[in-house]
Amino acid sequence: MILWRNKYNWIIILLVLVGCKPERPEVDIPEDYHIGITTQQSIEMSKYWTKDESFKIDQFVKRRGWPVTKSETGVRYYIYEHGSGELAQPGQVAVVDFEIRLLDADMSLCYSSEENGTQEFLIAMDNIETGLHEAICYMRQGDKAIVILPHYLAHGLLGDMEYIPPLSPVLYIIHLLAVKDIK
Repeated sequence: MILWRNKYNWIIILLVLVGCKPERPEVDIPEDYHIGITTQQSIEMSKYWTKDESFKIDQFVKRRGWPVTKSETGVRYYIYEHGSGELAQPGQVAVVDFEIRLLDADMSLCYSSEENGTQEFLIAMDNIETGLHEAICYMRQGDKAIVILPHYLAHGLLGDMEYIPPLSPVLYIIHLLAVKDIK
């Protein structure tokens, strides 16, 4: 007990602990040595994941018999109930009811407007999934659609850190309730 009461004892103990730190040996690392993967390897992995994911999405759609249209970016959409009016345009406000599901065997529900309420967003300008902005522009007010977004147009490499796992494509069931111009 007496050892801990004296402030000089603390200093001595601290010096002993710091002095006992082992030295790291110096390692000669060549300049051209890369830790981890190269940029080219990363690109090749991304191409593989994208191709594999596209195949899995196509098989998922085929099993369900959905007549989807595939955009140049990889968004698949099927408008199963048609509304009226003009196509939604960037810069307008979209008002939607939605479900977001995974493309697993159970089509697990992640989010829905039933839980979170009807959503509004500024088309091509708000911070939502890139693929959703694109899909809404294929729709008219009143349309109901099934939209499948590949991971790179949805939640990306990391998912949403809550319900959507990393590298996951997602399925949206969307009802475009209204399209409003900004005043």
